[in-house]
Amino acid sequence: MADLSPAGRPKFAHPLKIGTRGSPLALAQTRKAVCRLEADHGLAAGKTEIVVIKTSGDMILDRPLAEAGGKGLFTRELDTALLNGGIDIAVHSAKDLPVALSQGVEIAGYLPREDARDAWISPLAPHPRELPRGCTVGTASLRRGAMVLRLRPDLKIALLRGNIETRLAKAGKGEFAATLLALAGLERLGLDDRVTAILDPQEFVPAPGQGAIALTVRAADRGMLHFLAPVLDPPTAVALSAERAFLRVLGASCQIPAGAYARLAGENLTIKAIVLSPDGSRFFESEVSGPASGAERIGETAAKDLAARMPAGFFDS
Repeated sequence: MADLSPAGRPKFAHPLKIGTRGSPLALAQTRKAVCRLEADHGLAAGKTEIVVIKTSGDMILDRPLAEAGGKGLFTRELDTALLNGGIDIAVHSAKDLPVALSQGVEIAGYLPREDARDAWISPLAPHPRELPRGCTVGTASLRRGAMVLRLRPDLKIALLRGNIETRLAKAGKGEFAATLLALAGLERLGLDDRVTAILDPQEFVPAPGQGAIALTVRAADRGMLHFLAPVLDPPTAVALSAERAFLRVLGASCQIPAGAYARLAGENLTIKAIVLSPDGSRFFESEVSGPASGAERIGETAAKDLAARMPAGFFDS
């Protein structure tokens, strides 16, 4: 735990240890967080240390996360390192954080959200609607697969896991006719020139948290929360408060196809949410607006609206 100096600044007995997964995208996100911390606090070289931690999700590549245990597979080992004092901060893609965090871990906040939209990558067609019949689209996301099938039920969805470079390479070699990836991740890696099209978030509703980088800390570590406050973005926190509330009430995770995207306009917040059957043949949408001060309630309302309209067994198709 970071101690507060008399001036209210945290004191560290060692270089600030920042934990992350080891993928190129995770490291790029972590370097972005480190740069912001160094700029805002004037930290000299050697005052921060990036600690790479391999997670269960990085090692399981032969099946969807929904079958392997869900989003916690990308956070569990980082949580353990936090709680054991091996790291002081953990950096995550916000969409990878489970609704229920490990006991003793909390979200300190988020860096400013980048583009939340999905990107379409295909050498064959500028949009899913224009792919030749019967083509195979590779993705590990139930949400993306169901949204593609909603537009094109004749297409095939196949599992495509691995880091972004691996997925792009397989699509480029023709193993898949197309894939979909988060635009923000491609931009962070300087790979946005590979994007065929950016998909409309009203039609392809992003995953909750997509485009945002989350920082987690040990719960009630006041020194660390104070230290991180200058780099965190309150508008992003408001939007993600609504999106995570939506997930919590719906009981959603990577195990069901669901999207939610909240946007601020002045003091007003609007969330667009969707749930789909896995084959995309049925779906329900909701859009709820209200004062940003009631962000959680807005997300909860959207989830309750969808839950009230979904028939029993909706996700079994």
